[in-house]
Amino acid sequence: MGLLNVAAMGESERAMVSPGAFATTPQADAGAVSWSAIFAGAAAAAALSLILLMLGVGLGLTAVSPWASNGVGATTFGVTAIVWITFTQLAASGAGGYIAGRLRTRWIATHTDEVYFRDTVHGFLAWAVATLTTAALLTSVIGSIVNRGAQAGAALAGGVATAAIESTAKPDGDLASMGYFVDSLFRSDMNVPIPSVAAAEVTRIFASNLGGGAVPADDLQYVGKVVAQRTGLSQAEAEKRVTDIYGRVQSKRLAAETTVKDAAEKARKASAYAVLWLFISLLIGAFVASLSATIGGRQRDA
Repeated sequence: MGLLNVAAMGESERAMVSPGAFATTPQADAGAVSWSAIFAGAAAAAALSLILLMLGVGLGLTAVSPWASNGVGATTFGVTAIVWITFTQLAASGAGGYIAGRLRTRWIATHTDEVYFRDTVHGFLAWAVATLTTAALLTSVIGSIVNRGAQAGAALAGGVATAAIESTAKPDGDLASMGYFVDSLFRSDMNVPIPSVAAAEVTRIFASNLGGGAVPADDLQYVGKVVAQRTGLSQAEAEKRVTDIYGRVQSKRLAAETTVKDAAEKARKASAYAVLWLFISLLIGAFVASLSATIGGRQRDA
C-alpha cells in the first residue's frame, strides 16, 4: 500500500487498517558468509597466538642453560613446548572463533541446522585465516626474532658435540686435542725435551690414519723408532706403546662420533615429534574455533 494512497484515505478508513500492514517485511540475509566477522575473529586469533608464541619462546630461553647442571632437561623442555603450543592453539582459536560467531550478521528465517552449520564454517574460516596470517608473520621480521631465540636454544644443545667431532675430524690434525696422546708417547725417566718437529710429525701421522683401522706397518715402525730414540725403550716396546696410544686416540674419536650421531638422531626424532604435535594442535585449534563460533552464534541470537 503506497504512501499516496494512505494519505488519500479518510480518517475513518485509516483507522480500519491494521497497524501491522505498514511494518517492514523481514528481508532475507544478503549472504551466508559474514567476512567482516571472520576477519575480526582471525585478527584476534592471530594476534593472541603471536603474543603467546613469543611469550613461550621467552620463557623457554630462561629455562635453557649452557651448563649441564643447570636448566631443564631436553625431555622436559620438549614436553613443555608441546603443551604450550597446544595451549596457544586452544586459547587463540577459541577466542577467534567465538568473536567470529558473535559478530556475524543475524540470519532471519533460516533453519536452525543451517544456522549451526554456518556458525561452524565461520569459526573454521576464522581459524584458517588466522593460521595463514600467523604463518606469514613468522616468515617476516617477527619470525626472525622468534627463530633466533629457538636457534639459540638448539645451538646450546648441539655446540659441544659439534666441537668434539670437529676437533678430531680435521684432516691436518689438531695439536690442542691430540697433544696429550702424542706427549704420552714420549714419556720416560730421561730428561730429554721433545722436539716440536717430532711431535707435529707424529700428530700428522696419527691424524692421517684416523678412521682407517690400525697404523700402517711402515708408519708404526717409523714412529716406534722415533719414540725409542727419545725414551730409551726397545723398538718392540716403542711400537707397542704407539699401538696402544693410537688405539686410545681411535676410541676417543669413535666416542665423539657416537655422541654426535646420538645427538643427531635425537634431534631428528624431536623434529618429527614436533611436527606431529603441531599438526595435532592445529586440528584441535580448528575444532575449538568451530565450536566456539557456534557458542557465540547462539548467544548472538538469544
